[in-house]
Formats: sequence, C-alpha cells, structure tokens
Amino acid sequence: MTPILYLTRILFDFGALKALPEELAALGVSRPLLVTDRGIVASGLVETLRAALPGGAELALFDGTPENPTEAAVEAAVAAYRAAGCDGLIALGGGSSIDLAKGVALLATHPGPLEQYAAILGGVPKITERVAPLIAIPTTAGTGSEVGRAALITLRDGRKLGFLAPHMIPRVALCDPELTLGLPARLTAATGMDAITHCVETFLSPRDNPPAEAIALDGLARGWSHIRRAVADGSDRQARREMLLSSLMGGMTFQKGLGAVHAMSHPLGGLDSPRLHHGTLNAVILPAVLRFNAGHVGDKYARLARVLGLPEAADLAEAVEGLNADLGLPASLREMGVPAEVLPRMVEGALADHSNASNPRQATKADYEALFAAAYG
Repeated sequence: MTPILYLTRILFDFGALKALPEELAALGVSRPLLVTDRGIVASGLVETLRAALPGGAELALFDGTPENPTEAAVEAAVAAYRAAGCDGLIALGGGSSIDLAKGVALLATHPGPLEQYAAILGGVPKITERVAPLIAIPTTAGTGSEVGRAALITLRDGRKLGFLAPHMIPRVALCDPELTLGLPARLTAATGMDAITHCVETFLSPRDNPPAEAIALDGLARGWSHIRRAVADGSDRQARREMLLSSLMGGMTFQKGLGAVHAMSHPLGGLDSPRLHHGTLNAVILPAVLRFNAGHVGDKYARLARVLGLPEAADLAEAVEGLNADLGLPASLREMGVPAEVLPRMVEGALADHSNASNPRQATKADYEALFAAAYG
C-alpha cells in the first residue's frame, strides 16, 4: 500500500514573497538562517528578501552553498546556525540551496554524523519531527525541492545520497514567479528539463498513486508547452509562471519515486570534476531511459504522447532529443565533459541509488552499462 501525503503549505503567485513575515511568525521563527549562494547574493535577490521583512528583523546569512550541496557545506551552515542562535531557516535559490537547508534543518536538531540518515542506509525512521522549521523560496523552476521530502547531498567520500522523510519537507513553500524572471536562458532550459523529467519519471513509476499521476501529467503539459517560450524570452511572465508550476507539480509527485534517469544522474552529480548540472544530466539521460523502459509501462507512453500533443505511437525519446536540441542543451555525456573512465563507478552508484527501486523496468548492472554507453554518445 502506497501512502499518499501532501503536507506543505504552498503560497503560489506573483508577489508571494510578501507573505514571508507572517509565515515566519506562524512558525514561531524569530531569527532565521538564510541559506543561499553567492550568485543569488550578487543578483540582488537577498536584498529583495530583506526588503520583505519588517525593519529590525534579525536575519543571519549563509551564502556558501556549492553547485551540488555537500556534507562539508551542511556542517559549515550548521555552525553558522548555532553561532547566530537561529531557530529556523529560509532557503532562497535553486535546488542546491533548498537541499542544503534541509540538511541543516536535520543536522542542527539531530546528532551526527549525517550519513546515518541516508535513506539507502536505513536512515528514514531516524529523522524525527525535531527537524528545524524551513521556509523554501525557489528562484529556479526545476527541482521541486520546495515541496519534496528529500535532500540530495554529496558526502566527503564522494557518494551522493538521498536523505528523505516526511519531516524533511519544508513547512512552507513561497513560490513567486517574479523571482525567476532574471534566470539566464541556459539555466532556464536545464532547470526546466529537470521539472519535465520529474513529471515523466514519477508518472512512469510503478507505485500506485493516482493523484500523483494526475499531477505529474498536468505538470508535464505545462512544462512541455512553455519551456521554449521561457528560454526564448525570460521576461515572459506567463511562461515563467507555468514553468514554476511545472516544477512545483513535479516535486509534489516525488512520493511515487523516480527512476533510472535519477539513479544515473545522482552519482554523476557527485563528481568533483567536472561539476555537472543535475537538470542538464537528466535532459541528456532521459532519451536512453525512455528507450529502455519502452514496453514495460502499459499504456503510459500513449498517455504521455497525448499530453504532449503527439501521436500516440510517437517516439518519445526522439521528441525529447528534439526539445533538447531546440533548447541548446548538450546531446551526450561526452559533450558535457564526462570522462569515460568514471563510467564503471557510475554504474555501481546507479545500482545503489534509491531511485533505482522505482524504475518501471528492473535494471541490472549490464543494463546500466548499456544505458551509460547510450547516454555517453
């Protein structure tokens, strides 16, 4: 039996950021730690957030979020949280900042080390309601982490593991499309494909959750029909709103589980060099996995095709490859600079990843070797 849980308080619309003071008060948070990255600081969005707070409000800042959140960054942010006497968190940024803040919310209230809470290592029941309150404010439209129960964090030994539990879901998600208007075209494309992949993979997951499947299809329809517009014109407010909704909906379906795309992209995202963007990885890997899963999902490919406005017998992998090309995204892992010699280690990482269990077709070591080879180009 699959539990169906929707727990996040979500405020979605242009101007949603203005609700931040009352949401902090409702959570009893008087001194939050703002977790973000230096790019967000440089963009002026931190000052935009400060302006939404009443005069004299205390706000501690941690802007050291790396491109892919790490155990070391979590520990540094926990030290900042404790040094400032914080009682809650605000995450402002993309999935990395939100995931990092989730890690801080966990480790600031639970004993270390972090590794013991990883889902693949049996850590889910160790995560309790003591997790510090977190308000997530996304500035990209892709990860859905603002409503997701998981944080993906790379440990010191290079393993990128999932830390997930209902208590990891942010208490509040403030989704303000205004904050995404300045996102560069390349990042708009990469994060948008992340949202689209989430909707596709959760819909294809064999776990039984009809509400999540309905949400995934609607999120996919919004993302697929607006991503080109958002990339072509970043000031297109309607396109930005629809892409943020697509991202949100993809995140709301995570409880169904993801699949082989994410089982492959997670270990690749843990590489020290090159640093690889998660959404771009998903876009590149998705066609190979769609071909692998064909014939193992009942009528779901025909249902996806209808949502995308394609003939029911359309080649979905070719359609994704065409979209990637239109968006200017790379066509292969080779083009992304992935060294061929890391692929055997990535195969082992994919087999061990928590997303592997919910792929609709069970993948063996040989299957992942073939999938990585296909994505490598």
